[in-house]
Amino acid sequence: MAAFALPALFFLALCVSAFKDRRRFSNAVLFGLTLLTFSAALLYQVTALPGWAALTIIGLAFAAPTLGTMAIAAFLIANGMTMVRKEGTSPATLLSLLAGLGIFGLIALLIVVPMFHSPVLNGMAATLTLVAAYVSFLFLCFLGYAFLYGRIRVRGDVDHVVMLGSGLVGGDRVPPLLASRLRKGQEIYVAQLARGSRPPVLLTSGGKGSDEQVAEARAMADWLIAEGVPQEHIAVEDRSRTTEENMLFSKEIMRSAVPGYRCVVVTNNFHAFRAAMMARKAGVNGQVVGAPTARYFLPSATLREFVAVFWEHRAVNLSICGALVAVGALATLTVR
Repeated sequence: MAAFALPALFFLALCVSAFKDRRRFSNAVLFGLTLLTFSAALLYQVTALPGWAALTIIGLAFAAPTLGTMAIAAFLIANGMTMVRKEGTSPATLLSLLAGLGIFGLIALLIVVPMFHSPVLNGMAATLTLVAAYVSFLFLCFLGYAFLYGRIRVRGDVDHVVMLGSGLVGGDRVPPLLASRLRKGQEIYVAQLARGSRPPVLLTSGGKGSDEQVAEARAMADWLIAEGVPQEHIAVEDRSRTTEENMLFSKEIMRSAVPGYRCVVVTNNFHAFRAAMMARKAGVNGQVVGAPTARYFLPSATLREFVAVFWEHRAVNLSICGALVAVGALATLTVR
């Protein structure tokens, strides 16, 4: 049982950290380390099984990641082609396609490089694999914890439901992606009323873009009023241009209305965990919930969110990647 001491420690650290604040990225890393060390502990216990059973489990343990990686790469390429067909070509829409091609490219590299019998090429391939493994681990941490965070339900009374803007169609119309956020906010509003609570204020947040005729917040408020929400239960924050500003300017309005406010922030599900980290950074007192998104859009959107989170923590991430490259270079020189 000593093999499970390390995963138990990571799990305890995760519980303590999540209890303090569920919106930390460190929670995602602790979640990933818990699963990784727990899996390693289970494999260690395999030695107690009969030989045939141990070999079968070990074989599956190594075959599943390989086959799974290839399946994920194929899925990303297929999804990337769907994104290009439906959304056009842009860096954001090409992410899943490029990720899938990158995975297959790395697999091909690991197959071809040993054929040249070059210590330098082998070292470079090994170093690239180390960096890819680190980034992949972080992505799986992000994906797994974001999924868990998205399952958290709204509990208790809230004073405000903040809905983040995402751009208008034709300069003044609410698109389907934004409408899903508004419906989610309206659902929370109705649920609060059903509890017999004081009606929360629906706070629409979003400024006027250069290609828009009205502020996003104004168009969102008009959409809610058309859906039957009383105008006196709606507030508008129409200055923000970024998610960070959404949080900061909305916080000002909420604190002015209710100094000890509690809120829920609504965005789309792929954006919920990153928005929660931004809410924590801005000092917003509340959780973030996600509205449904078209399935074909999720892979690229999730990859985009991860890239943004990775870059927001670039000091740590680039330092670790640099250290891995240095270790790989030193090992290559030593072998030569």
